[in-house]
Amino acid sequence: MVVDTGTRAQVLARVTEKDALGERRTLGVAAVRILVIGGTGFIGSRVVARLCALEHQIAVFHRGTPLAPTQPHVPEIRGDESELLAFRDRFAAFAPDVVINMILGAEAEAQRFVLAIRGIAARGVVISSMDVYRAYDRYRRKDPGPPDPVPLREEGPLRDRLYPYLPDGESPTPDEYDKILVERIVSAEPALPCTVLRLPMVYGPGDRQHRFHAWLKRMQDGRPAILLDAARANWRATFGHIADVADAIVLAATDPRATGRTYNVGEPRAWTAHEWIERLGGAVAWKGKVATLPSDALPAHLVLDRDFRQDWVVDTTRIRTELGFVERTDPGGELRGKAGWELAHAPEDLDAAAFDYAAEDEVLRTLQQTGSVPGE
Repeated sequence: MVVDTGTRAQVLARVTEKDALGERRTLGVAAVRILVIGGTGFIGSRVVARLCALEHQIAVFHRGTPLAPTQPHVPEIRGDESELLAFRDRFAAFAPDVVINMILGAEAEAQRFVLAIRGIAARGVVISSMDVYRAYDRYRRKDPGPPDPVPLREEGPLRDRLYPYLPDGESPTPDEYDKILVERIVSAEPALPCTVLRLPMVYGPGDRQHRFHAWLKRMQDGRPAILLDAARANWRATFGHIADVADAIVLAATDPRATGRTYNVGEPRAWTAHEWIERLGGAVAWKGKVATLPSDALPAHLVLDRDFRQDWVVDTTRIRTELGFVERTDPGGELRGKAGWELAHAPEDLDAAAFDYAAEDEVLRTLQQTGSVPGE
C-alpha cells in the first residue's frame, strides 16, 4: 500500500525494517515522493516493488508494459522516453522529491532527462554500469594496455574509447549507447544533482541475459564435466543479486546523503568462474566436475576472445560506509532460486551450436585416454 503523508520536506526520519534474516538495519528515509522512469523491467520492477513495500509515494513513467499485479495503486504515466519533454507538466503535477531513471543509456537521452526534470525534482538517481571502467575494454581486448589493478574504485580510470558496442568504422549517433556520456551530462547539471550508481552484472529470476544458463543447462543435461578455459577459471567479476541491487537503488533514492555521489554496487566478494560453477552445481545437486584446459585444447565453441588476465571487479566500500548498505539476501538460497528459474526459462534464441556435446565428449575421451583430467 502506498501512503501519502502529505509532506515533501520532512525526509529526516529514518526507516528500519526487519528483514528475512532477522536483522534490523537502516534502509533510507521516510515519506519520499519518487518518480521512476522505466520501472517495469528486470531491475526497475523490483525497485518499484521495494519502494511500495517501504510505503513511499511513487509514480512510474513507462511505455506501456503492465506493472505487477501487486502494485495496482501506483500512478502510471505512459509515454516514450524520446518524448520525455512533452510530459514535463505531468511530472510537475506529481511533484517528486526524487526521480530515478532506470533507462538512460545515451547522450541524447541524458540531455532530455535533465531538461525534463530540472526545476521539478530536488535530485535524481541515474543507473550506470561498471562498463565505464577502462578495465572493461582491456578485458574485451579493445584496449591494448596492461591489466588495471582491481578492485576498481569510483575514481578509477574510465574507458578511453567511447561507444563500447559500436562496430568499428561506424559513426555514432546521439542515441548510441555510452554510460560515460550519460554520467558526464547528469553530473554537470547543478539544478539537478544526481546520484550515479554503477551496477554490476545482475542475476536472479527474470534475468533476460540468462547469466549462468550455459553452465546450468549442462548440469541439467547430466554432463559429466564442464570444460573451462584455464585462464577463465580464475577470472573474477563483480555480480549482484537483483534483490540487493534494487535495495541499493532504493537506498540511494531515499537517503539525501547520496546526493551528487557516485557509487559502485555489487557483492563484496567476486567469485572466480570456477567457483561460480561449483556453487551452481551445489545448488542443483550436480555430480559432475570442472575440467580446466588451455584454450587451444578446447572445442571452438568454448573459446572466448577475452583477456582473462583483466579481472572486472569493483570496490563497493563507498556505498557501504557512506549509506550503510548491506545485502539482505541469503546467498545460498538466492542461488538456488536463480538456478531453478533459469532451468525453467531457457532463452528463446538458444544457440544449439553452443552446446556441441559431441565435440566436448571428444575432448573428454582424449583426457581419459591420457589418464588425466586437468582441474580435478
